[in-house]
Amino acid sequence: MTAGISGPELSTGTNAAASPGKDTGANKGTLNFVDADIESVIAAVGDYTNTTFIIDPRVKGTVTLVSEKPLSKAQAFQLLTSVLRLRGYTVVSSNGYSKVVPEADAKLQAGPIQAGAVRGDQIATQIFHLNFESAANLVSVLRPLISPNNTINANPGNNTLIITDYADNLLRLGRIIAALDGPASDDMDVVPIRYAVAGDIAAMANRLLEPAGAPAGDAGRISVLAYPRTNSVVVRAPSEARANLAKALIAKLDQPTAQPGNVHVVYLKNAEATKLAQTLRAVVSSDSSAISSSPTSLPSSPASAASAQAPLPSGGSAGFIQADPTTNTLIITASESVYRDLRTVIDQLDARRAQVYIESLIVEVSATKAAELGVQWGGLSGNSNSNYRVGALTGFSSGGNNLISQAAAKTAGTILAPGNGLTLGLFNQSGLGALAHALESDSSANILSMPNLITLDNEEAKIIVGQNVPFITGQYTTAASGGAAGVNPFQTVERKDIGLTLRVKPQISQGGTVRMAIYQETSGIDNTVTTGGAGLATTKRSLDTNVLVDDGQIIVLGGLIDDKMEDGVEKVPGLGDIPLLGGLFRYKTRSHVKRNLMVFLRPTIIRNNEQSMSLAQDRYDYIRNAEIAGQPERTIVLPNMDAPQLPPLQDGRMVGGPLLQQAESGTPALPQDPAPQQPAAAAPQQ
Repeated sequence: MTAGISGPELSTGTNAAASPGKDTGANKGTLNFVDADIESVIAAVGDYTNTTFIIDPRVKGTVTLVSEKPLSKAQAFQLLTSVLRLRGYTVVSSNGYSKVVPEADAKLQAGPIQAGAVRGDQIATQIFHLNFESAANLVSVLRPLISPNNTINANPGNNTLIITDYADNLLRLGRIIAALDGPASDDMDVVPIRYAVAGDIAAMANRLLEPAGAPAGDAGRISVLAYPRTNSVVVRAPSEARANLAKALIAKLDQPTAQPGNVHVVYLKNAEATKLAQTLRAVVSSDSSAISSSPTSLPSSPASAASAQAPLPSGGSAGFIQADPTTNTLIITASESVYRDLRTVIDQLDARRAQVYIESLIVEVSATKAAELGVQWGGLSGNSNSNYRVGALTGFSSGGNNLISQAAAKTAGTILAPGNGLTLGLFNQSGLGALAHALESDSSANILSMPNLITLDNEEAKIIVGQNVPFITGQYTTAASGGAAGVNPFQTVERKDIGLTLRVKPQISQGGTVRMAIYQETSGIDNTVTTGGAGLATTKRSLDTNVLVDDGQIIVLGGLIDDKMEDGVEKVPGLGDIPLLGGLFRYKTRSHVKRNLMVFLRPTIIRNNEQSMSLAQDRYDYIRNAEIAGQPERTIVLPNMDAPQLPPLQDGRMVGGPLLQQAESGTPALPQDPAPQQPAAAAPQQ
């Protein structure tokens, strides 16, 4: 192993601190390191170039560094960086010193920001500002030109590239970026359409000009957009040659039709053909004079001119418009110019209609308290052998808790049980008796109804949850015919829906608000009211209103807050007014009824399929979790029976169902014949 640096500057020592850029031929030396320790070589070159090196502990090994001719200090420094690069190390220059680190860690060091500050095989970071080209598009182009251990990143915010690499490569990349970052040559051309419809030409041209396998976001593709107002298309291409290709294709497609009578069939995507045909007839009939007198509505052939001017059914003098509900299509017979005008209207009306998902909350909280307290007296003189007997009895309207009711039941030979509460009776042999009754009740109810529905914009939706109850509307009897004994009773019955009803018609405005016409009704059968055989008594709470709500906003529609209290006292005149003792001749009742009813509503606009699927997934998971929570507990006594449960829903499809599992595995859904080799029996004749 030999090592050394020879040169005139070592002997004199006067040029040790000279600038590398100003070295002359007299201040040059030769390098001669053969299998020398890498740290010793770096230290010797640092001493020769007056550079302070900081060496990473991972930098190990030997190098051979031999110069055939004398080198200046700058040349010696560059030769060292080149040799270190071949060994997987690099030099990162900083303020007053240089660091020797592995190449993989160089991008993390505090190196210079511009490549002009260093030269050769030193790591630097440079920021390139782009004026025309997209920074994200250039990353994939420049990535193969950068060493694997270094990085390139794009900042879409200010359209810049940040590259960390060797200084010489950064200079090369700068020239490449300058060549690529030029003004776009894809000028936009407007091509008028004479015979066809701009929307049809644009859709067909985009499909034919799209390269096979090209990504959807490729900036170099040809774009053809329709402009219905002037019936023209806008062509955008990356080069003039490709623009001419698109124009030639458009010219071939824009040819007059060869069909006699100019009959056109338009397939609708969202609108209803019958309703749209009526709208178009009204438009054509009201504007037929303007269409026929327009200079752009000249027919392309004598036959089409005759069909345009002759009065035709359902279309006036401008043409014939008919709907086919089976295929949801429009059949239009009109000149090319009139057809183009109609297609413009059709394309705007045949748009996907938004939907509205309506969630309503009907909350009812009620509380009822009641109390009864009273004493009744009864007495009878004499005995069963007396000719005359004198009796006294106090009775109040307390149902089965009344002495009169008990006496009547005893006379009829029946036993009438006392009502709810505490009832005490006291009787002696002389016929004197007393009956005391006390009752206190407290009941509450909390009812929450959540009817939900979804409907198209400007279409009414209705949901009913309840019972269909019969109501007697009339009855009569007729004598039996032929002198036979007996009568024939007859009743007429009308059935009505009792329960919860919600009817909504939403209308979406351009600003995103929803105008809704709402009718909500809650009805039920009132068992506490007797009608004397006239039929059932019902309760009804309804709301009919029009509101304006923002998308996703909760609004209160209305409500009822009812607080009712009643006090009742029944007493014996005179005796009931005696202080203290008068309580034995009184019967008191008190009731307090409090009811709160509120109706809330929230509309949500659904404009695309993704929102619809997300809503369905959410509601489906809610019901499925409720089914899981409602599974019966497993016991030892009763057999284990699992309740029905929905399968999971994933990407709008049910996963895990029995038939779906068999279909996905490729096996048939129905069981096969256990003996397929035998012929199947003939099916019986129906």
